[in-house]
Amino acid sequence: MTTESYCGHFNLREKPFSLAANPRYLYMSEQHWEAMAHLMYGVDDDWGFVLLTGEIGSGKTTLCRFLLDQMPADVKVAFIANPKVNVQELLVSICDEFQIPYAPGGQSVKELFDLISLHLIEVHARAHKALLIIDEAQYLSPDVLDLLRLLTNLETEDCKLLRIILIGQPELRTMLARPELEQMSQRITARYHLGPLSKIEATSYINHRMATAGATENHFTRSAVSALYRVSGGVPRLINVIADRALLGACIKKELLVTRFTLKQAAREVLRDARFRNRSRHIASIWKLLTLAKER
Repeated sequence: MTTESYCGHFNLREKPFSLAANPRYLYMSEQHWEAMAHLMYGVDDDWGFVLLTGEIGSGKTTLCRFLLDQMPADVKVAFIANPKVNVQELLVSICDEFQIPYAPGGQSVKELFDLISLHLIEVHARAHKALLIIDEAQYLSPDVLDLLRLLTNLETEDCKLLRIILIGQPELRTMLARPELEQMSQRITARYHLGPLSKIEATSYINHRMATAGATENHFTRSAVSALYRVSGGVPRLINVIADRALLGACIKKELLVTRFTLKQAAREVLRDARFRNRSRHIASIWKLLTLAKER
């Protein structure tokens, strides 16, 4: 079954439940608005870090992409998506993102640090702001976290020269609570944890993504939506994967409505995959119930 026939069956312009972090598909629940407010605070704040955490698949990266699309012109952004680096590699990445010239392979940590310092002073002199965003920040090593703390030591009398937003999974909070990272933790001026969607939010999320893809009518029965919420636990990524598989299943059956039965079939197929099993106790228990129901 090709994407074209899949979308053509439901008269859609594109697949509504792609896993790509596309800001057009971002559903802004109340907690997403609150999370965005914290991120914007990180852009405006002159004195510390902002920390955004959330479970896998909760929409952190999509929210970050949305933030980048809304960024004011006077904010110069360095966005790091792969933080599995050492201190020198992170400094090189920051130089690359800010387009700071350096001699490849021939500069020490101190020299790279000094180049970034000079660049930040120049940005401030132009009445602009410099912002560093690090996604998947739970992978940062203690040495790299300490480097970030040192970067926030760069300041004038009235503001920090570099604003930092850290985005990561819940273990990032645990990591920053370690005694050796207390100085770093004390500089976090705003924290927000993005949780799963409520049942009402999940319903609106599904409708929003379908409408964005071009749907002009409902293609999920009410009972199918309820089942989708239960088996996904309200986690957007799981909703996407299961809903996509359910639409494909309905298409194969030449049905225009995803029924509860089709949805549960799709959930079994998805949750059988090790990547999506045991996301939480709730998901694990749902998986067990679905397996038992199939055996019967």
